[in-house]
Amino acid sequence: MSSIALVGSPNSGKTTLFNWLTGAKFKTVNYAGSTVDCYRGNSLPVYGAPLQILDTPGVYSLQPHGGRDEEVTMEALTESDAVQVVVVVIDGTQLNRQLYLVRQIQELGLPMVVAVTMMDIVKKMGRCLDLEKLSELLDSPVLAVDGRLGGGVHDVLEQVRAITARPLGVHRTLRKIVWDDARIEKEVAVAESWARVVNDSSPGRESLVKLRNWDRIFLHPLWGILAFVLIMGTLFSSIFWLAYPLMKGVDFIFGHLAGSVYAGLGTGAASNFIANGVISGFGAVMIFVPQIFILFIGFTLLEDTGYLARAATVVDRPFHRLGLSGRAFVPILSGFACAVPAVMASRNIRSARERWITVFIIPFMTCSARLPVYALLLTFLFHGSESWKAGLAMTGLYAAGLFLGALAAGVLNRILKRETESHFLMELPIFRWPKLGFTVRIAARRTRSYVRRAGPTIFFFVLLLWVGTHFPYHAEMTASAQLQNSFVGRAGQAIEPVFAPMGLDWRVGLGMMSAFVAREVFVSSLAVIFEIADQERGSLQTSLLEKMRSAEVSGAPLFTTASVCGLLVFFMIALQCLSTTGVTAREMGSWKYAGVQLVALNVFAYIAAVAVVQGLHGMGVS
Repeated sequence: MSSIALVGSPNSGKTTLFNWLTGAKFKTVNYAGSTVDCYRGNSLPVYGAPLQILDTPGVYSLQPHGGRDEEVTMEALTESDAVQVVVVVIDGTQLNRQLYLVRQIQELGLPMVVAVTMMDIVKKMGRCLDLEKLSELLDSPVLAVDGRLGGGVHDVLEQVRAITARPLGVHRTLRKIVWDDARIEKEVAVAESWARVVNDSSPGRESLVKLRNWDRIFLHPLWGILAFVLIMGTLFSSIFWLAYPLMKGVDFIFGHLAGSVYAGLGTGAASNFIANGVISGFGAVMIFVPQIFILFIGFTLLEDTGYLARAATVVDRPFHRLGLSGRAFVPILSGFACAVPAVMASRNIRSARERWITVFIIPFMTCSARLPVYALLLTFLFHGSESWKAGLAMTGLYAAGLFLGALAAGVLNRILKRETESHFLMELPIFRWPKLGFTVRIAARRTRSYVRRAGPTIFFFVLLLWVGTHFPYHAEMTASAQLQNSFVGRAGQAIEPVFAPMGLDWRVGLGMMSAFVAREVFVSSLAVIFEIADQERGSLQTSLLEKMRSAEVSGAPLFTTASVCGLLVFFMIALQCLSTTGVTAREMGSWKYAGVQLVALNVFAYIAAVAVVQGLHGMGVS
C-alpha cells in the first residue's frame, strides 16, 4: 500500500484534509502544540485503491529547534522509506511565510504535492492566487482544496497516484535540514518574492479589515489582558447559570427513575440497590453533565474563532515572568478539560525547565471532573440565592486555581536553575465566524467521552460502597446504626481523626478518599451513603441537599459554611487523580517527580483546608 504524509503549519488545514481523506473526526484547533504525535489512517474507498495517510504534527520548519513537533515530523519523513509522497498543506492567506516550509520539503528530496487551503478567505480579501505560476516555480503540482466541502481532495489524490505510479529508481538518500542564519535569511526572501509573484492583490473587503482591527484590542498589552479576563470570566460563570435548566431536566429524569424502581419493586434490598445505589449514585454526577457540556461549547467556540491563539500570545508576557512562555498556554488551557491530555500536550515545550514547571502546576487548573463537586457545594452554600452568585463564586474558584498555579510557578521559577531564554512563535489564524452545528457536535462528542470515561469508575465504586454500607447486615439496627457498623462505617471511623480538623466526619472523609480514583465519585459517595433516593419521585439533587443540611456530627451540623469552604479549598488544590499521576510519571520519565507532586499538592491542600475552616471558626463563622 502506498503511503503519503501530510505536512503543514499549525492552522493550515492539514488535519481537516486528513479527515476528508480518511473519514476520521479529529478536532482541529487554532494553536500550536495541540498535537505532538502522528496519526495514521487509510483513505476512504470512494477515493479508489487504499492509501496510507500519515498526519504529522503542525510545524513552521523542518529544522529542529528543541521542540518535539519538529522531531516527530522529521522522524516520520526520514527514518524509513515508507513515505513515498509528501502533501504539503499551506494556508493561502499566509503564503509568504508558509512557502518557507515548502522550500525545506523540496530540499529534503521527497516528491511532493502542494495543497493550498483557505482559498475562500483569499477571495473575500479581494486577492487571487496564480497557482499555475506557483506550480512552475516549485516544479511540483499545486492544487486548491476546500476544507469545508472537500473540493479538490480527489485532484490531490490523482496527483499523488501519478507520482507513486512512477518507477522508484535508485534508493533515495534523505538528509536532515540544517540551515545557518544566512541560508534561512535567503530562503525567507525567496519565499516572500514568490508569494508576491503569484499574489494578485486588490483592495480587501471591509468586513475582514474590521475583523483584523479587533487584534488592536485582543493583542494589546493592557486591553488584551482585560479582554482575556472578561471572556474567560463570562465562560466560567456561564457554566453555572446557563446550564441550570438542563440540569433540572436531568435531575427530574433520574429522580423519576428512582421513584419508579420503588413503585415497581417495593422496598426490598433489590430496589434499594438499584434506586439508592446505581441510579442515585450515577445520577448524582450525571446531573452536572450539562455544565461540562457548556464548558466544552465555550472552549470550542474560542478555538473556532481563532481567539485562543491570541490568548496564548497575550499571556506570553506574564508567563515569561513565571519562567514560562506562551507555549505553556496550550497544556495549561487543556488542564481545564482534563489534566491527562494536558500533561501529554506539554511534550511540545522545548525547555526542560519550563516543561517541569508547567506539568507541576497543571493540577491547579479546574478540570471538568471538579465541576460536579464544585456545583454541589456551591449549590449548598447559595441555596435560595440568585444563580448569578453561585456563578460568580464558580468563576472565583477558577481564578483562584489559576492564581495558585501562577504562585507555584513563580516559586519554582526562583528555585530551579535557569536555562537559556525560551522564545515563543505563533502564527495567528484569521478570525472566523464559528459554525454552531459543528460546535455543538464537537462539544457533544467531548461530553460523551467524559461520560464513557467516568461512567465505569462511578458504577464500580457505587457498587462497592453500597455493598460496604449494607454488610454485615443487622436487621435489628436502625439505618444510622447499620451504616456505622458496616464494613465501610468501621473503615471510615478509623480515619475520622484525620478529617476532624476540617469539621468533617468519616462519611465525608470516605468520599474524599474515594475521590482519589475520580473526583466525581465524591458526589456519588455522598449520594450512596446518605441514601438520597426514596419512594417519592422527587429531585435527587434536592434530596441530597436536604440530607446534607440535616446531617449532624456530635449533635452539630456536619455541613456548615466553614466546612464546605474547607472542602472547596481542598478540592481546588488537591491532586486526586491517579491517572494524572501515572501519565506524569510516564511523560516526565520519573516516578519520583510524580510522587513528589502527588504528596506535595495533597499535603498543601489539607493544610490550606484546615486553615480555612479553623480561621472561619475563629471569626465566628459556623
